[in-house]
Amino acid sequence: MVALTIVAFALTAVASSMSQMIDAANSMRDRTYASWIAQNKLAEIRLEGTMPEVRTTSGELEYARTNWAWSAVVSETGIESFRRIDVSITHVDSDYVIRTVTGFIGEPVRPGLANEAWRPTQAPGGPTS
Repeated sequence: MVALTIVAFALTAVASSMSQMIDAANSMRDRTYASWIAQNKLAEIRLEGTMPEVRTTSGELEYARTNWAWSAVVSETGIESFRRIDVSITHVDSDYVIRTVTGFIGEPVRPGLANEAWRPTQAPGGPTS
């Protein structure tokens, strides 16, 4: 009888431990997916090629067979042509924010403009070495 009691307690402890490990794995999976979704949303905003307005936008999407909700808050930074974007990710019908990713965006410039600083320039008398 004592051995049966010990086995029962041991199995309860093992089941509890496995449940905690499964919960931790699911939580890590959700945080990873939420981070990817938020980074994708930041990339989409940057690729629009315009300076975003100071406002809040939101939407829903399906990713990895799960429905997610996102919210992007664009705010001023104190620098005129520079904005902060906070993208928060939740499950649809949940208020718990799984992940918030912050990014920044500046006034768009002509593609390749940043590379011109690295190109040699010509002096008035001819090419430079």
